[in-house]
Amino acid sequence: MGAVQQNSGKPAPVSATAGVPLHRQLFLVLHDEIERGVLAPGDALPTEQALCEQFGISRITVRRALADLAEQGYIQRKHGVGSFVRERVPADRSAPGRSYLDGLRQTQFETEAEIVELGVRRPPHAVAQALQTTGELLHVLRLRRQRRTGEPLILSDVWLPAELAGTLTESALRKAPLYELVRRTGVVVDRVQHEITAEIAGPRNAQLLETAIGAALLRINRLIFAAGVPHRYQSVLLSPTRSRVLLTQSADELETADGLAIAHDVRREPT
Repeated sequence: MGAVQQNSGKPAPVSATAGVPLHRQLFLVLHDEIERGVLAPGDALPTEQALCEQFGISRITVRRALADLAEQGYIQRKHGVGSFVRERVPADRSAPGRSYLDGLRQTQFETEAEIVELGVRRPPHAVAQALQTTGELLHVLRLRRQRRTGEPLILSDVWLPAELAGTLTESALRKAPLYELVRRTGVVVDRVQHEITAEIAGPRNAQLLETAIGAALLRINRLIFAAGVPHRYQSVLLSPTRSRVLLTQSADELETADGLAIAHDVRREPT
């Protein structure tokens, strides 16, 4: 079979100066070809030697990329024969959507949290503006790892009323999830506003999420309301190589346009 190609017909490049390890770049190139159907189930991937020559990389780099693809179920490697695209069972996208709290409970079940920072301090301007405050807030920064593998999945940054500092102690957060501890204080969530953006990983976030500096990350900002006013602000960072964002809307929501909106930050030319 021929070389893996982009839509332009030219091989997808890998670069030692891209800020992403070479084996990860090759993984992403091959992953993209499989996801788009250029490499179909049963197709053979180019040989290790062909990939080395095409991308100008070492055999050990190629083998690391293929090992990652195999580990995640995209290919099957047959000793002495080659690597082949596996038939993947698609995720069930027709299943009923989970509630916001269901999602939190599932995350709690699947992951373990490490407390990175905990304390009362002045929030960033954007957070203070969203929560309509000028004072200090309780800040909780946690890293959630997959229970089975230990892989870092979610970097969660939460800003809450400072008076919760006595409730959300390190000891308490190790025994119960944050949302449950807040609920026990009588706070009832009545609305959550979500915003999804993208950014590149800076040195600190890259280190915590065990990804490359400059790698693409997904950020989900959540403004959580109680009694009709903003109560807390949560921002989570995810690596798109490990996580996806799924959104389910009912027929009523599709008709009324509730639940999903796209905002455009368009630069206007001076008049």
